[in-house]
Amino acid sequence: MKRILTINLSIALLSLFVYVSAQDQNTLVIKVDQGKDTISRNIYGQFSEHLGNCIYGGIWVGENSPIPNTRGMRNDVINALKDISVPVLRWPGGCFADIYHWKDGIGPRDQRPKLVNSTWGGVLEDNSFGTHEFLDFCNLIGAEPYFAVNVGSGSVRDAVEWIQYVTADDGSPMALLRKQNGQDKPWKVKYWGIGNESWGCGGNMDASFYTDLFKQYSTFCHVPFKVASGGLDFDTTWTATFMKDMRYHMNLVKGYSFHYYSICHDWQHKGDAVNFDKSEWFLTLKSVYHVKHQLENQIHVLDEYDPQNRIALIADEWGNWYDPAPGNKRILFQQNTLRDAVSAAVYLNIFNDHCRRVKMANIAQIVNVLQSMILTRDAQMVLTPTYYVFKMYKVHQDALLLPCDLKAPEIQNGDASIPSMSVSASKDKNGVIHVTLANLDPDKSYDLTCSLEGAQLGKNITGQIITADKMNAYNDFGKKEEVNLQPFTGFDVKKDLLILHMPAKSVVGISISK
Repeated sequence: MKRILTINLSIALLSLFVYVSAQDQNTLVIKVDQGKDTISRNIYGQFSEHLGNCIYGGIWVGENSPIPNTRGMRNDVINALKDISVPVLRWPGGCFADIYHWKDGIGPRDQRPKLVNSTWGGVLEDNSFGTHEFLDFCNLIGAEPYFAVNVGSGSVRDAVEWIQYVTADDGSPMALLRKQNGQDKPWKVKYWGIGNESWGCGGNMDASFYTDLFKQYSTFCHVPFKVASGGLDFDTTWTATFMKDMRYHMNLVKGYSFHYYSICHDWQHKGDAVNFDKSEWFLTLKSVYHVKHQLENQIHVLDEYDPQNRIALIADEWGNWYDPAPGNKRILFQQNTLRDAVSAAVYLNIFNDHCRRVKMANIAQIVNVLQSMILTRDAQMVLTPTYYVFKMYKVHQDALLLPCDLKAPEIQNGDASIPSMSVSASKDKNGVIHVTLANLDPDKSYDLTCSLEGAQLGKNITGQIITADKMNAYNDFGKKEEVNLQPFTGFDVKKDLLILHMPAKSVVGISISK
């Protein structure tokens, strides 16, 4: 009898050991009492470019369109974007910015000159969407505008006159011209980018040449927040060259641009947006995770030359980039699946965690291009899986970042591996703790034991989840949504521990309050 009892007790202890070991492997500690950096709302910014159908058909349909609109802007798009609290919107590019001459986009629309978009497809644009329309759109969705100045084919005078046209409240020629065009009061525009990807489509410059050009433009462009063009995501030499010179001109720069696109294979074979296997799921997310490495390399250089943290890192282009869909004539139009939702969650968690230096990020792009929030086709509109991630994550805007210690398994693909989980946490002005997590594993669910350090676990716990049965599930025109926000109840509370049951290929948001 004693032998049987001993055996049963041993089995019970072994079971307990296995359970505790598993929980120790999958643990999350949120350090509520150690938060010191604020997650800028502008990390949840958007990017719009005259590319494909982002502007024409996506945002702008014209005042005479049968599609319901407000002064030419689609009402369905406006309402959807208001619902995710877009904080800032970048325009007119991108590469397009360095062929755009702003005076072509003002005045009576029927008198505006047409433009051949030599950067994207050689299509003919009528310039019906220009400065006034963009600023009107920003006002309609509640976003701050962020202009990209033409440095590649423009001039300092062009840039200065555009700034005066937008912001001057005096009797200057540009202010009078704005008033003649129907806008009596100036707009308040804080953010101005001085060039875009000047290493490539913005002029094929080298770092020292661009640095001198930036100083010239910035000297005469009197705006609150000027953003310099960074080099390629891996190019810390460009960053060091710029920062070394700017140590003596810190009054001229407030932000430094960083672009990063994740691809499945390589730039010649980026992968299919919808038809992919588990290996390609892994490769895409591996590319997404690599942004952390590149971002930290850039931050290291900024910290070396700017230890006071005066220059913000502005990640004003980021996202997944796939091959064009066969037969699709819309430039850089791609579908958006659950893989993109998980990717967006990982990106945003990484940006949140680096909010000491990262003060803005702008996903590419807002409508109909690359990893967009919204797809449109004539009068129809689709909200993408990525849209729902931004809707879930908007609780982090202007909240206090809470440091986290996450222990979880890795996902293997051959000899390569990536973390199975990604997380960020914050506390808002009302004291509510928000935790956003992604399970990157396409097959396995995980139990994650979560504890709060420096605070007690609140009694009011609610959750949301984004997932689907298939890893390539997406939302399409004329069909019921396959991927959206749903209530999440997959958690248990045991004393001061929150046990989260994280389904495979999912994004989960948890809110904890007293």
